[in-house]
Amino acid sequence: MSGINKIAVIGAGLMGHGIAQIFASQGYCVTLMDLDAPLLLSALGRIRANLTLMSHHGMGKPDQVEAALSRITTAVELKAAVAGAGFVVEAAPENLELKQNIFQELDALCPRETLLATNTSVISITEIAVKARHPERILGTHFWNPPYLIPLVEVIRGRATDAAAVDQTCELLEKAGKHPVRVNRDVPGFVGNRLQHALWREAISIVEHGIADAATVDACVKFGFGLRLPVLGPMENMDMVGTDLTLAIHDYILKHLEDSPEPSPLLKEKVRQGDLGFKSGRGFQQWPAEDAEKSRKRLQEYLLKAIGS
Repeated sequence: MSGINKIAVIGAGLMGHGIAQIFASQGYCVTLMDLDAPLLLSALGRIRANLTLMSHHGMGKPDQVEAALSRITTAVELKAAVAGAGFVVEAAPENLELKQNIFQELDALCPRETLLATNTSVISITEIAVKARHPERILGTHFWNPPYLIPLVEVIRGRATDAAAVDQTCELLEKAGKHPVRVNRDVPGFVGNRLQHALWREAISIVEHGIADAATVDACVKFGFGLRLPVLGPMENMDMVGTDLTLAIHDYILKHLEDSPEPSPLLKEKVRQGDLGFKSGRGFQQWPAEDAEKSRKRLQEYLLKAIGS
């Protein structure tokens, strides 16, 4: 692991530029690759803006902004991007065939010791690696948006992934200042998204059945149990209140919770009508452009304060 000093990030979009920023900020040389040259230029601008904002919040010094940027080079060809890289992270769109083809090519281009990781949030690592000759060095590294602020990275072991590849990846991520967790089985959604979307399914169901409106659902989380979550996860909370009490509650309530394996009819109708949330100005709630921007800024400020404290 100590020999890894160059990282390649494939894809310069929403997640890719943030992942490149993480490693460059920690002293690694990074090549950020995308077929879209203007997107690469835009990505460098976003990285500069992110680093500058973080320095204003005491997370780094202004002169470190230029130092980090100096460690990032860009490429529009995969072969050039991965040359000399000890670790490659793919952050392309969530399309299985696209990812399979990328990893088939990466597997052919990179030496056997190079670790190959995908940032997919839900797709099977095993399926992504199916066209590669050496799937033992392919694994998942699911960063959370924005990756340069949220510490968690889920490290997912595919069916053929070597345990050593998982160990090496966790070590690298820890050195880069992240909080890696090991996902031992390659299941859809891994851990974080399974938990998140189980909550979202119930939240939508509550609105759909007229139990409460969307604002009330959010208030119950933000001003209620959500306040505990940063320091008290669900498993620890269950142990705190007692597994016997948890069992008694589950005996009564589970039969009343949403358990549909299909997306909510209300959610489908929202999408059909073009009520797409911030991007259209209306989703489950109304979102004038000013309110949407305020929401984004609240999140950013909260994360900066939480990570900087």
